[in-house]
Amino acid sequence: MTAQYTVQELKTGLSLAVIANVIWGVAALYWAETSPVRPQDVVAHRAIWSLPVAAAVLIWAGRMRATWLLVRVPSLLAWSALGTVLLSLNWGVFVYAVSNGRATEASLGYFMLPLLTIIVGKVAFKEVMGTAQWIAVLLAVVAVTLQLWAYGSLPWISLVVASSFALYGAIRKKIVADTMQGLFIETLCMAPFALGWLWLTCGAGMGQHGLKVDSFLLLGGVYTTAPLLTYIAASRLLPLHVVGFTAYLGPSLQLLVAQTALGESIDTATATSFALVWLGVLLVSGQGLARFRKRL
Repeated sequence: MTAQYTVQELKTGLSLAVIANVIWGVAALYWAETSPVRPQDVVAHRAIWSLPVAAAVLIWAGRMRATWLLVRVPSLLAWSALGTVLLSLNWGVFVYAVSNGRATEASLGYFMLPLLTIIVGKVAFKEVMGTAQWIAVLLAVVAVTLQLWAYGSLPWISLVVASSFALYGAIRKKIVADTMQGLFIETLCMAPFALGWLWLTCGAGMGQHGLKVDSFLLLGGVYTTAPLLTYIAASRLLPLHVVGFTAYLGPSLQLLVAQTALGESIDTATATSFALVWLGVLLVSGQGLARFRKRL
């Protein structure tokens, strides 16, 4: 199976995958520069400025006409609107976590994402779960229970980040559109609300905190689409199991950034929760790698 990939394709694909995940991994540093703009304001700007960037990419690729045909499909537009709500929630909670010194919790959520995705696949699509997957999900439940016992409350940032994106991924399976088309349609759905929000809030922070903050808000669309483009390119050049392994680089960097650049601390309970989730991820990844080797 690996013979179909040339050495150059593997090198290029791996480089692109690493670039995409590094951009996602250091995202907290980028969005921290938009402070003191409120998270909901940042989401509005991110939606507005991502739309023209996604449109430009589709025009350059010659896919805009096909995308407009998709927009005219009522069922696809309805699913996209629902996905838009979940994506907005995910963006908003992540920016909130960064703004309130809780980026570590957000990184835990992204580590939990593969396990939440397994649960969604089981419930929504009746996918079969293997022993390793059941154990991994159980470990994630134990991690959440530990947080509840240690702090008297659920790790809601981690759970919202993971569950919103897992559900978003399930909805994307219902949409016949590639990643960039999907982003364009979703930001198109967000645009009327985002523009209305900017009008109601007199710019949603734009022009109120200096040129530096304004620049980071304006370039938010580029920052959103850039890793998507490199990730799409990597997916076309690499075996999927390699793409899957590189996906853990993002949350690993998020944790590193939170603990170093953002100056957050991690206590024993949270560290133990991370260890349990990591163990589950390793079990699932190991099972997937074993299956891949059997097919060779």
